[in-house]
Amino acid sequence: MSNDNPVDSERRTVLQITGLAAAGAAALRVATAAVPAPASTGRPGDFDFLSGRWKIANRQLKQGRWDEFESEATVHGLLNGIASVEELRIPARDFSGMGLRLLDVEKKLWADFWVNAKSGVLTPPPSWGSFSQGVGLWDSDEMDGEQPIVVRGAWDRITPTSCRWYQALSRDAGKTWQETWVMNWRRA
Repeated sequence: MSNDNPVDSERRTVLQITGLAAAGAAALRVATAAVPAPASTGRPGDFDFLSGRWKIANRQLKQGRWDEFESEATVHGLLNGIASVEELRIPARDFSGMGLRLLDVEKKLWADFWVNAKSGVLTPPPSWGSFSQGVGLWDSDEMDGEQPIVVRGAWDRITPTSCRWYQALSRDAGKTWQETWVMNWRRA
């Protein structure tokens, strides 16, 4: 029996991708020394606030200057709140990508993955984090050339019609932070 409903087709594709990523997430767990372990407070439904269609005002720091541009996103919550799939689109730059967030129910931590539409490859390892007191933090150890840095992704200012995501870098193991990207989301 054929089903030509594009919503059902999109949902099947999202579920298939989520299943593959969940298997990959289990294999990619790594402990790091510089980044403190995130609070184990994750629970199903943490990302329910993000489901729906969004318009996003972006500010991204590039070579010491802030670049401002618009984007849009569609987010689907799946699997009774333990998965969230975001399609981000920046039409003016012919860019799209997918954020994939999966809850490890046992560890109470969320894995946050990224897929760039140009490569179609799930970017490992994920950042691990959770929400506490209305703010979600995901820190990961990375390198900037030869210098170790901590990259933070954070969700805050969450209301029924808006929220904010930002990225910040720390070059001193989390003592100070510099915002490098701010996304102000508003319901479409």
